[in-house]
Amino acid sequence: MVENVIWPAYLDRELSRSEGRRVPRSAAVPAPTVDEIARAAGQVGYDVVIEREKTYPREYEPRGRVLIENADDAGKSDLLQAVAAYVAVLRE
Repeated sequence: MVENVIWPAYLDRELSRSEGRRVPRSAAVPAPTVDEIARAAGQVGYDVVIEREKTYPREYEPRGRVLIENADDAGKSDLLQAVAAYVAVLRE
């Protein structure tokens, strides 16, 4: 079983690539939460686990992380693009 980790920093529009953002700024959203990421990943069709107490290594404040389970069919960047698009749709 493959688990992919999505940190909120991966989708955060306010961060630069060197600070941890992994999607294009045009696809990113400002200050995403683990709840939004989990809902978006659920909409895409993946099983998710939220770990709220985790801290991204490049940050000081814990924002949590989302574990995506059974994502064998998608690459990491494709998964991040899809989740980022759904987070943007959920905010509308």
